[in-house]
Amino acid sequence: MKKQTLSIIPILLIAVFLYSFKKFIIDEKHANPINELDARIERKVDSVLALMDVNEKVGQLVQYSGKWNATGPSSSKGDQYKLDKLKKGEVGSMLNITSVATIRETQKIVMDHSRLKIPLVFAYDVIHGYKTIFPIPLGESASWDLDLIKKTASIAAKETAASGINWTFAPMIDVSRDARWGRIMEGAGEDPYLNSVIGVARIQGFQGDDLAQLNTIAACAKHFAGYGFAEAGRDYNTVNIGEYELHNTILPPFKAAAKAGVATFMNSFNEIDGIPSTGNKMLQRDVLKGDWGWNGLVVSDWGSIGEMEAHGYAIDKKHASEIALNAGSDMDMESYAYEAHLETLLTENKITMAQLDDAVKRVLRLKFELGLFDDPYKYCDEEREKNDVYTKEHLAIARDGAKKSIVLLKNETELLPLSKNIKSIAVIGPLADNKDAPLGNWRAKGTYNSAVSLLEGVKSTVGKNTKIYYEKGADLTIPTVKPGDNQFSHPLKFNDRDTSGISAAVEAAKKAEVVLLAIGEDAYQTGEGRSQTNIGFLGVQQQLLEAIYKVNKNIVIVLMNGRPMDISWASNHVPSILECWFLGSESGNAMADVLFGDYNPSGKLPVSFPHNVGQEPLYYNQKNTGRPYNLKHVTYSGYIDTPKTALYPFGFGLSYTTFEYKNLKLDKNDMPKNGNIKVSVEVSNIGTRDGEEVIQLYIRDLVGSLTRPVKELKGFKKTMIKAGETKTIHFIINAEMLQFYTVNKKWEVEPGDFNLWVGGDSNATLKASFMVTE
Repeated sequence: MKKQTLSIIPILLIAVFLYSFKKFIIDEKHANPINELDARIERKVDSVLALMDVNEKVGQLVQYSGKWNATGPSSSKGDQYKLDKLKKGEVGSMLNITSVATIRETQKIVMDHSRLKIPLVFAYDVIHGYKTIFPIPLGESASWDLDLIKKTASIAAKETAASGINWTFAPMIDVSRDARWGRIMEGAGEDPYLNSVIGVARIQGFQGDDLAQLNTIAACAKHFAGYGFAEAGRDYNTVNIGEYELHNTILPPFKAAAKAGVATFMNSFNEIDGIPSTGNKMLQRDVLKGDWGWNGLVVSDWGSIGEMEAHGYAIDKKHASEIALNAGSDMDMESYAYEAHLETLLTENKITMAQLDDAVKRVLRLKFELGLFDDPYKYCDEEREKNDVYTKEHLAIARDGAKKSIVLLKNETELLPLSKNIKSIAVIGPLADNKDAPLGNWRAKGTYNSAVSLLEGVKSTVGKNTKIYYEKGADLTIPTVKPGDNQFSHPLKFNDRDTSGISAAVEAAKKAEVVLLAIGEDAYQTGEGRSQTNIGFLGVQQQLLEAIYKVNKNIVIVLMNGRPMDISWASNHVPSILECWFLGSESGNAMADVLFGDYNPSGKLPVSFPHNVGQEPLYYNQKNTGRPYNLKHVTYSGYIDTPKTALYPFGFGLSYTTFEYKNLKLDKNDMPKNGNIKVSVEVSNIGTRDGEEVIQLYIRDLVGSLTRPVKELKGFKKTMIKAGETKTIHFIINAEMLQFYTVNKKWEVEPGDFNLWVGGDSNATLKASFMVTE
């Protein structure tokens, strides 16, 4: 066996070199050093693969949940069954095991009993922090701060790795345009470009420069593909899109993730044009592993291989296994399909050994990259678990991330910022003293009731002579399980009757100079399986709001939520609104930082807020149609009962100062397809406070071989501008920025006329034009 392994090494080296050279010559886009195969690792992978029998190969494609943990339907297999499979070396990965002690014990079962002692890789849903909880991804995306996002992901990775885990199922980079869809909270919103750059920042934070480092973990780009386009905003639902929208809108963030060297992909629950993503060969083999030359591991979503039966795409799990492996789905998460049927399918020639080996090699490759073959217990260090998790330093970063994620939606009477020496404040609302809701959904190992509440943040900030009146006013939800129990799988019951606390809240509001009204959503109102048709204030919150408004107009709504909401009444009446999302562990302190002016808000919306849920799906980069919106006529594309436009548009966010844009200049008015144009604009802070502004660049391709969006975000820069200061901001327009997937079914720049805008949101009006020539 040793002689055979040694003799094949030169051949393997030559093959790897020729393959890489050929890919470089044929298509430059494949010449990405991050995704090129490491010859040393490939030799090791091949040497292990040569020792494996079929059962062991199939086993590497099996992922079990370690215990009941509500991230999907309950497992049908018992603990003893899983234990026996682990001892045989017929399991490749475990998820939902979350401590060093338990992970060491599980790894030891494999290392002590299995024939080849191939280590397990351990996975967990670390979405916006492990123990230290950061803002939900949609909220953190409102910071438009890529360095911050990379930093919080790196802290999450450090805590996760210290707890023995080496793989997370994040980031979600689904473009999400529908506020009804509960999982909109898990991504970066409605824009492909913003999803791309934020997704890459999170991947870089999780994975660092080297997966073998102790403080890094493998990331997972999900959900491949189209999950955020579910019909009616209903989770797991059908997706109907055309080929061109798939390539131009949905796939760009995934292509960016593949190019950035993300270790794994997860396929999605939905179908596209009649084909479930788990069984979609075009997506997984042709595009991801073929056109993009990506060498990582594709894992199914929970049970999605078996769910192809319910889709009506597979006769049974055996048929589903055949479809999934042929399509390029490498690892089976909790379907128990591959382990039951792949060996038989192999003997029946329904799958090939080459396909099986390719999937196994992708699993082994990840384990070698993580360093698990060198030391299966490298992540199992109790001292690191004690010292590197939930530290003061991590909480300080959580506070910084939280305050930068807050968006000032309205400040009509300049009620904000408040003086710390204000005489009296009423802090009211079901979320005002809630220490759990700010953690949001998908809070990993975040401890129940561990967040700083708004009330606590206010108390720690104001002067000693400020009188604080607190009243809950009303409960948002009625508990269906005891407090602290995992709420992931439990339906919520909203309080739509009990208004008994409103009168006390009204009395408190009467006595105060200003009311801070904390309303919005429950932490578990958004997330997987949390779709809604009503995206307004549920329960009796609207009644509470209107009752307070009758007695005190000086209201600041402190909005906590995981999706764009219908806040039209509030926007029409209340002078100040702060979009605070679910901000994580340091939520209340961050809110206080903004409310009292210690931090000038700089957040910008990554999603459009509607006037009415009937506008959903709503997004700024829509098509013009043949009959664009016309206020004076009804036979145009709009509504008769509500505006077509957003209540608060994509990219919008106010500051405690004012920014002025002027002198937009292009160094030339035309460019060849492979050329560039230099853009400059002057941005002045004409207010009295220093502030950060997100300068946004949008373009429109006026005529194309396919109709093009009315505007597309193509760049942004976040910069501090001092009061009275003017900065000149520069952008470069290049071919990559202007290309799209054309009618020729390839990415290219088409010559023609373009418009360009620079401003503080997607409604920017400072405009220039240029032409692209052949």
